Amino acid sequence: MNEAPILAFDFGTHHIGVAVGQWVTQTASPLTILKAKQGQPNWPTVAHLVTTWEPSLFVVGLPLHMNDEPSELSRLAEKFARRLTGRFNRPHQMVDERLSSIEAKGFRTDGRVDDLSAALILETWFSQAKQTD
Repeated sequence: MNEAPILAFDFGTHHIGVAVGQWVTQTASPLTILKAKQGQPNWPTVAHLVTTWEPSLFVVGLPLHMNDEPSELSRLAEKFARRLTGRFNRPHQMVDERLSSIEAKGFRTDGRVDDLSAALILETWFSQAKQTD
């Protein structure tokens, strides 16, 4: 078990939610929402988050259709995850994020929920990782 934080991302073409979590408590907290242009964040801002939190892993939500088929957004999310790994030399894992935004909207009604969705994605990943231990 690694004690370094994990950064999670709820990828979108206009906004990317970010959350942070740790193995010890297996909980995640919303961190920020990054603006993106055609799926590209401001990479120096991402670099600042990586420097600040020093994560051991990136977890990125994989937006699948309800029938388990990948979408165009799935392909872009996977590309974003590969770029994170390439730029910051840390591994990434994808996790099914279906319905995370809908669930997040149930918790927050005062604006964007991308950061909360990222936290839910990371907590899903924790629960799946715990089942495989």
